[in-house]
Amino acid sequence: MRGEHLGELEELVLLTVGSLTDHAYAVAILEEIKTNTNRNMDVTAIHSVLRRLEKKGYVSSEMGGASKERGGRRKRMFTLTKVGRKVLDETMDLRYSLYQKLPKMTFAGLS
Repeated sequence: MRGEHLGELEELVLLTVGSLTDHAYAVAILEEIKTNTNRNMDVTAIHSVLRRLEKKGYVSSEMGGASKERGGRRKRMFTLTKVGRKVLDETMDLRYSLYQKLPKMTFAGLS
């Protein structure tokens, strides 16, 4: 995917969509990111990123069924696409490759 780069939040959302599998909707994605990163953010930011990722073809979505808990409202469910998985794999490979190039150093006072 040469030329396609993920921003940090895009990467987090994409990873979270993939990890939540059948339960990936905006509020669940937001809660998962908050839990794992201690970041405080708004669901509108998640919606914005999801729209961008869907436009790029990295996720797809469909409307789920209505539920009593949601007052009869439906929620949009997201799925990681094959292209989305490929861009994540390439991103992780690049990060790991760069990390491996770090010299083994010790820093005084750090453990």
